[in-house]
Amino acid sequence: MDLNEFKQSLQEAYPPKNISIYLDSLWYEGKGNWNKAHDLVDDLPGPDAARVHAYLHRVEGDRANADYWYRRAGTTRPSITQEEEWEVLVSQFLK
Repeated sequence: MDLNEFKQSLQEAYPPKNISIYLDSLWYEGKGNWNKAHDLVDDLPGPDAARVHAYLHRVEGDRANADYWYRRAGTTRPSITQEEEWEVLVSQFLK
């Protein structure tokens, strides 16, 4: 699956099968279901979960909380749009 196919899957009722929890979260956020997306990664350990968590709080508009999660992921808030960040994350997790 590539980025375009993943984007097309947003037209479906459910996320594609056999994708990572991180892609599940990004899929739900892409569908506008922030709460479901957040619930999927909220309690997961590790830098990948922290990275998605940071992005979600950026979307939410909570910059301080987002920056906290970016630090937990070992990075900083990117200077790209939220839409571009979503695509970067999806592409990363599709590899």
